[in-house]
Amino acid sequence: MSANFIDIADYSSAALRDILLLAHKMKSGVISPTPLLGKTIAMIFEKSSTRTRISFEVGIKQLGGTPLVLTSSDMQLSRGETIGDTAQVLSRYVDAVMIRALSHETVLQLSENADIPVINGLTNLSHPCQIMADIMTIEEEFDSIDGLIIAWFGDSNNVLKNWIDAAVTFPFSLRIASPKGYRPDKSVIDKALDLGAQISFYEDSLEAAANANVLVTDVWISMGDEAGTRVQDLKPYQVNKEVLECADDKAIFLHCLPAVRGNEVTAEVIDGSRSRVFDEAENRLHAQKAILCYLFGDTIL
Repeated sequence: MSANFIDIADYSSAALRDILLLAHKMKSGVISPTPLLGKTIAMIFEKSSTRTRISFEVGIKQLGGTPLVLTSSDMQLSRGETIGDTAQVLSRYVDAVMIRALSHETVLQLSENADIPVINGLTNLSHPCQIMADIMTIEEEFDSIDGLIIAWFGDSNNVLKNWIDAAVTFPFSLRIASPKGYRPDKSVIDKALDLGAQISFYEDSLEAAANANVLVTDVWISMGDEAGTRVQDLKPYQVNKEVLECADDKAIFLHCLPAVRGNEVTAEVIDGSRSRVFDEAENRLHAQKAILCYLFGDTIL
C-alpha cells in the first residue's frame, strides 16, 4: 500500500502545512521540482471537469511526468470490471492515479487495492484538493488562516464537508448559514466538535456574515442533482452585496466554480474587487503539484 491523498482528515496539521508551504514556494518560483520525471500518472474521470482536468494535467507535466487521461467509458469499468482488479492492473502500468469519481466508495476501493498513490480529485463526499487551494488562497490574503472567521452559505456538500474537516485541523471559526434541511449530518458535526472544531449554525445570512473574514459558497445544484425546490429554499442564503457589507472590511469571497450568477452569488460580488475566485482556481495547480511532490517523497522544504 502507498501513501494516498483521499481526505485532509487523514493528514496531520503539520503535514498539511508542509504541503501548503511547498505550494507557496512553487507558485513564487523559488523552486521547480521534478519528482515525476519518467513517471506516468493516470487520471480517471467519471464526471466531466474543467479545473481538475487542466490543473492536474498541466501540473503533472510541469513536475516532469506524463499524464494519461481516461474516462470510465474508456476502460473495462464500464463493462463491469471490479475496482479491485482495475487497481491492481493500474499498479503494474502507472505510478499514481488521480480519480474524479461519482462515489467516494470507488476511491476508497481503488486505494485499498492499489500499490501506488491514489489522489481524490472529487467525490460526492469530499473535495480535498479544492480545500487545499482555498486555504492557500486565504493564506495569500491574510498570511494565516489561524483565528479567522470563515462563513459558508447554502447547501451542505462535499466542499463543506472538507471545511468541517479543516476546522478540526486548523484553528479558525466556521460559520454555516443554511436552512435546517440542508445542513450536514449531525454525526459529522458532532465528531468535529468533539475533536475541537469551532463550528456554529445560522439561519440568518447577515448574522453569519457579521465581521467574517472569508465568505464561501458553491453551486446549489451539483452535477447530476435534481433541482427540486433547491433554488427557492436556498435563495435567502445567496451571497450578495448586503451580505458582503456585513463582513469585515477586508473580507474576501471564494467559490470553487463553476458558478451560477443570480443563484448562490450575485455578479456584483463574484466579479467584484473582493472576489478571489480566479486566484483560487489557479491555486488548484500549485496545491496539487505540492500534493504530488509530497506523495512522491519530494517535500523540498
